[in-house]
Amino acid sequence: MPEGEKIREYKKENIVLAKNLRKNMTRHERKLWYEFLREYKPRFQRQKAIGKYIADFYCAKANMVIELDGGGHYLPEQIMQDNKRTEELQSFGIEVLRICNIEIENNFYGVCEYIDKHIKKNLKD
Repeated sequence: MPEGEKIREYKKENIVLAKNLRKNMTRHERKLWYEFLREYKPRFQRQKAIGKYIADFYCAKANMVIELDGGGHYLPEQIMQDNKRTEELQSFGIEVLRICNIEIENNFYGVCEYIDKHIKKNLKD
């Protein structure tokens, strides 16, 4: 099965959850979405079901996921789950950028430049 076909497989129950997550974004997700990604080209999707996960933001053209991590993501058990999630997304050929919520608050423009740099690199490949 080609890599792109794997991405189209997802847990159907995640669609309802993804819609709910789009309606109830965290303040960090809202900031990144409304102040940067919403109008960014190439297009991003919010709360995209991929495999058995829901990615915070997904850009199909650049084959990239952006995950925003709050404080709970730094607990040992959550670190292990996040690593597993990253590995599975990478198995689909997707680059995963993990960004700490504190960076959204304290270095927003730096975060935007970091994302832009990775998108442009992926589009060249």
